Amino acid sequence: MNWGAMSRAARDAAYNNTMAVQNAAELHAARESASAAFRKAHPEHLDLRYGRRERNSWDLFPAANPDAPCIVFVHGGYWQRNAKDQFANLIGGPYARGWAAALPGYTLAPDASLTEIVAEINAALDWLAANGSAHGITGKVVLSGWSAGGHLTAMALSHAKVRAGMAISGIYDLEPIRHSYLNVKLGLDEATSRRNSPMAQDGGPMKPLSLVVGSAELLLLRKQTADFAGHRARHGLPVTYEEIPGGDHFTVMNELASPAGRITTLIRQLFERTA
Repeated sequence: MNWGAMSRAARDAAYNNTMAVQNAAELHAARESASAAFRKAHPEHLDLRYGRRERNSWDLFPAANPDAPCIVFVHGGYWQRNAKDQFANLIGGPYARGWAAALPGYTLAPDASLTEIVAEINAALDWLAANGSAHGITGKVVLSGWSAGGHLTAMALSHAKVRAGMAISGIYDLEPIRHSYLNVKLGLDEATSRRNSPMAQDGGPMKPLSLVVGSAELLLLRKQTADFAGHRARHGLPVTYEEIPGGDHFTVMNELASPAGRITTLIRQLFERTA
């Protein structure tokens, strides 16, 4: 599918996950309720400041063993919706396996440019490197994210604190986004789009990256993931690509929330590869 040959209406629909998944509202409500319950059950290290802006804070969930590996999960919402508070339950799979977990917040567009959002994720990781031990997190980090968080995972993979990445249903070429309804708030120009597109980079960090997408997701989202896997392979960078059978843009995350889920298993394998 050539996005450049599509009409604006078709391109908008091709990236509109809420419209594509009929029960999206119910899935969002269930996730937010489960996240609120998870945060209520683990209130000791919430909303820890890493920067001066309102959303610059962490929710940390340390493991019983301070040296346990840590999964850092960056939420999605096309860089302009949602908050970390709505996604805490999704790290339930790794957390139940004895790993630490952490969720950073970040400023949303249009209050921050995409370049600034990427910088905030890196600043959050700087804070975790310096202050995680004070909150019982000292182990190696696998950076993960869903949708826009998948993009931010790819962009921050080079951070010194990060050992590997798990990007789920992400955006890796921003040019189609620049020519869609999503750019009303993002305000991308060509230079900013290319500077923040992992697909437009010459190579990338030599760290393991797992790329996952649901087999029932919108075709252009599946293409984004497959194309980025090919990009990394062509540059000799460690990468795996997998489609979750039957997963749509929202239900694919069940494979992270479950201790036996496929994404949880892939993250365990990433930890093992970086031992």
